[in-house]
Order: sequence, then C-alpha cells, then structure tokens
Amino acid sequence: MTWVNAVIQGVLLGGQYALIACGLSLAFGVMRIVNLAHGDLAICGAYLGLVLSSALGVPVWVTLPLLLPAAFVAGLALQVLLLGRALRHGVLAPVLVTFGLSVMIENLLQVAATSDPRGLNGGALTLASFTIGGLTVSWLFLAAFLTACAVLSGLQLALSRTSWGRQVRAIADDLDTARLVGINIRPVFATVAGIAVATAALAGVFIGTIGTFDPLAGTSTLIFAFEAVVIGGIGSLSGTLIGGVALGVTQVVVGEVNQAYAVLAVHLLFLTVLMVRPGGLFTGHQPAGEVRGQGALG
Repeated sequence: MTWVNAVIQGVLLGGQYALIACGLSLAFGVMRIVNLAHGDLAICGAYLGLVLSSALGVPVWVTLPLLLPAAFVAGLALQVLLLGRALRHGVLAPVLVTFGLSVMIENLLQVAATSDPRGLNGGALTLASFTIGGLTVSWLFLAAFLTACAVLSGLQLALSRTSWGRQVRAIADDLDTARLVGINIRPVFATVAGIAVATAALAGVFIGTIGTFDPLAGTSTLIFAFEAVVIGGIGSLSGTLIGGVALGVTQVVVGEVNQAYAVLAVHLLFLTVLMVRPGGLFTGHQPAGEVRGQGALG
C-alpha cells in the first residue's frame, strides 16, 4: 500500500510540474522561445497572489479573477515590448533577453519583498483531504492535478477547434508560409505570450499554497518545468503532462527509498530520456489534430 500511495502522490505532484511547464511548452512550440524567465514569472504570480489576498483578506483562490487577467496583460506587454523585438535578431537574442529578465525579476523581488520565504492563504482547501481505499489524498494536490489537466485539455481544444488555434498551428508548422497566406503573426504571438504568463502565474499560486516561495525560487521552478517539456516532447502539450507525471512519480517513489536521492533521480531520468530519445517521448508521432513539424505543438 505504501508504494501505491507513493505512485498516486507522484502523479499528483507531476500535475503541478505539468502546470508549470504548460506555458513554457506553448511558447516554444509557437514562437521557438526558450523563456529562461518562465519560473520567475510563476513566482511573480505567487507574489501577486500574496499581495491581492492580503489586501482583500480572502484566500488566494478568490483573487484569481483579478490575478489571471493581470498576468495575461503582462504577457502581452512582455511580448510587444521585449520578446517581439528580440525575435527579430535570431534565436540567441530571446534567450539572452529572458536570462536578463530572470536576473532582473529576482533582484527586484529581493528588494521589494526581501528574501524571507512566504506562503499563500489557501483557506480550508490547504489542509483538506479524503480517504479512499486506505489512502489519504490531499484535496489541494488533487486540485492542482485537475487544474493542469483542465488547462492542457482546454488549450488542446482551442488549438484544434478555433480559428485562433488554426492560426497558431499554422505558425508552429511553418512561420514563413503562415505569413504568405495572410496570417498576422504579431497578435498571435502576443496572445500566446499572454496565455503562457497567465498559466505560469496560476502555477505560481499552487506553488505558494502547497509550499513556500522566495525571490530565488524561480530557478528551480524553471528546471522542473524545462525537464517536463523535454521529456514529454518539446512543443507537445499532451506530452508535457506525461513528462510532468514521470518526474513526479520518479521523485516520490525514489524518495520512499532515500529522500536524499529523490531530486537526483529526477535529473537522471531527464538525462536518460535525452540520451535515448533526444526529441522527447512524443515527438514525431502526435495523434491527429496535433501540430506536426519542427517544434510541433500538440
């Protein structure tokens, strides 16, 4: 029963990793940007949730109708003012720009919020749990997993069934051809960036509710998100969930044996997948309806 519980907890933890990685996968699949500031943007979401919930005196979940639109607008501004300009200068420029953005965010947060670890008020959901078959499951962990599934499924549905999704898939397939057929690239890139930052902020809320966070937590957050994206297949939304679950199960199961090697095992899994299948587990065989091609998005 202990090992069954470990696998279940690992799957739920993997949902958190997948939620963090969702925006990173989307941005790379469409814009070919490896956003090194993605983890820091998630932590910014956690701090924004802290400010709003403290000011209003409510659990952080109540602030989501304010927090998520604000994060979406921040993503739009980031794309228009920074990333869009960097993309004009080749593939290396956005990497350098997002690295600089990451350093700037961390230093600004240290000045504004100090280095003290913080946590978010999740209300009654924080400690709530239920028992099934002798196993205790946290409602908060389950909510994070279900949210990841809902976000990834919703994005997949939007990509498959909407005109915006068709434009996104065309751009992800072939940017130059998309321009030739009249697709306006800039607003599509802007909305993708907005969604990526909004999902990062949502992940940051769960990070802050489940554990603690500080201005430097973005680096470790980025590492797990990046590993989930690569394991699942770069640019594959469905693969991102599988990659996150693989990381979570590995971490929890190895932690049952020896907690000191839990995180190391996660990184070894990442390196093993890179050696055996460098493109990720799902690259090259996306199901119908998913985008195919370089940087496939599905």
